[in-house]
Amino acid sequence: MPAFGIALFAAIGTFLFGFDTGIATTTIAHQSWITYMDKPSKALTGAVVAVYIAGKAGGALTQTVLGDKLGRIRFMQMMCIIVTIGTTVQTAATNMNMFLAGRVLAGFAVGGLVGTVPIYLSEISAPHQRGLIGGISGCGISFGTMVSNWVGMACGYASYGAVQWRLPLAIQIPWGIILFIGLSTFMPDSPRQLIRKGHVDRARVEFIKIRRDLHSTEAQEEFALMHAQIEYEMEREIKSYKDIFRLFHRRAMVSIAVQTMTSLTGVNVIQYYQTILYKSLGISSEMILVLAGIYGTFAFLSNALTTRFLTDQWGRRKMILTGLSGIVLIEIYAAVMQLKFQNSNNKVGKGFAVLGIYLFVITYCKPPRAFRTRGARTRSRIHLTDMSV
Repeated sequence: MPAFGIALFAAIGTFLFGFDTGIATTTIAHQSWITYMDKPSKALTGAVVAVYIAGKAGGALTQTVLGDKLGRIRFMQMMCIIVTIGTTVQTAATNMNMFLAGRVLAGFAVGGLVGTVPIYLSEISAPHQRGLIGGISGCGISFGTMVSNWVGMACGYASYGAVQWRLPLAIQIPWGIILFIGLSTFMPDSPRQLIRKGHVDRARVEFIKIRRDLHSTEAQEEFALMHAQIEYEMEREIKSYKDIFRLFHRRAMVSIAVQTMTSLTGVNVIQYYQTILYKSLGISSEMILVLAGIYGTFAFLSNALTTRFLTDQWGRRKMILTGLSGIVLIEIYAAVMQLKFQNSNNKVGKGFAVLGIYLFVITYCKPPRAFRTRGARTRSRIHLTDMSV
């Protein structure tokens, strides 16, 4: 299977991240869920998001510790098992405590997957394709968010209340199993990581599977070049995060700053609580779910188009600077519109308030993961990704 096909399949891992993140948006908006969970307080409703984020952080940290030791494939298999358990527990939840336990498990697993998939893709992709291949992981997140929002909206019309939120949660369960089967059968291991562990012959076999676009001689030459590069890097091994900061201080700080800035844009607040923002504008429950679906669609289309046409062509730095500047202006606009029209009957004004939310997600594109590791050595790239996550 060529690298592009491998990337699409591996993106199931980030799809699960987007779907499980997005499904919370519509789940907590369903009156049937609120009633079944005995009308949880605002604090408990907030915990649905908080424990999930805590789980994601735990999964990301676990990836930094175990990702190299277990290998990319084995670590992702472990996360597939955990995410299947977590999504099953959420689906079968009979009370709030059980639901929150499922959120923690699922969050832990997708946090590990979203930290591993981009590294795996960067290790199997050719240098000239790294932006496109790596960007597929971001598209998986936004595609999962889009699908979850529309599924949540469609299930809102179910006649039996519990189906409205249990069915969308249940749709997640097979994907972890599918990814696990693929990882166990046809997905290649990372040739770069195999070389680092001394399994050169096995790495050559995996490399040839991935680079079927090359003739036999070209494949052997490119593999030899990659092998020599990795051996050169291993001789100058950077074994600790302290060395990263000492030798690559500026690059490390940029890596952390880029991810921090993208998180501080408020994307998580808007993603999780957009339904509450719509509700504050006096929009009906049915229309709120439709608007959430449109939000997810804009997110996916924006992500896919920027990955395909801008990431490698325009450059990461320009995209980040332009995107962050645009987000600042859009958030000011959205806040003013929300404040002015949330208690009014002005439908046009409310439309402009919703437009602000949509402009935000269109502008919020996903080049940071590629930017923060671009140009780094293989091993340094892994450390930089770990720190930023």
